[in-house]
Amino acid sequence: MDYRNLVLDEQGGVLTVTVNRPHARNALSQRTLTELRHLLSTLSGPRAVLLTGSEGPAFIAGADIREMAAMNGEEGEAFGALGQEVTCLLERLPVPVVACVDGYALGGGCEMALACDFVYATRKAVFGQPEVLLGLIPGFGGCVRLFRRVGVARAREMIYSGRRVDAAEAHRTGLVNQVFDTREEMFAAARLVLADIAANSPAAVAACKSVINAADGMPVGLGLHVELEAFRHAFTTDDMREGTAAFLGKRSPVFRT
Repeated sequence: MDYRNLVLDEQGGVLTVTVNRPHARNALSQRTLTELRHLLSTLSGPRAVLLTGSEGPAFIAGADIREMAAMNGEEGEAFGALGQEVTCLLERLPVPVVACVDGYALGGGCEMALACDFVYATRKAVFGQPEVLLGLIPGFGGCVRLFRRVGVARAREMIYSGRRVDAAEAHRTGLVNQVFDTREEMFAAARLVLADIAANSPAAVAACKSVINAADGMPVGLGLHVELEAFRHAFTTDDMREGTAAFLGKRSPVFRT
């Protein structure tokens, strides 16, 4: 696909995906979401993904309001379904995904960050689900994912009021993992942790992500069953043989999967 609104850069097994619509504060148009859907559904090779927006006032300022303003119910449903498909693809990628947020992450931008495994941010970052101010609701997963990060009461307050939170508050509530002074420091830290993850067993990392996603919201007993099945499967992988052999041989493992 011809990616007009995405910039891709892969280094050391880490793919950086930059939403690049600076004239629209990187807002998620139908074209942008379609490009993301194509990329994420065909992705193979990288061991980690870093999602960000082009440099400016916004990470992703939200969905494209100019497009939404002209939509009817059926068109709005299709747009929401496309956004949900993209966030689910992000969530289900078998590799870790970190969102690097510098500036506004509102509406669809906040929802994209929530679909990532974790979030790094600069002190300029601002998060929110302001859809109610437009007579809308979060439609790309905000109502479903936000409370899993910050708790039900805080999520209700943010969604019902449309209130924005700064990076410090987002960090306190668990929406953001770490906050950095500059964009450069944020990217350096994100690439460092993703490089560390990429050096681990890809099969094991993918299994951990799958178990965490599957067990989210389950009773503990059911979650433990999911974990045990994945634990059993790990013993059948080449990565397990290589990892244990390397440990016993006092050498670094070489994972090939």
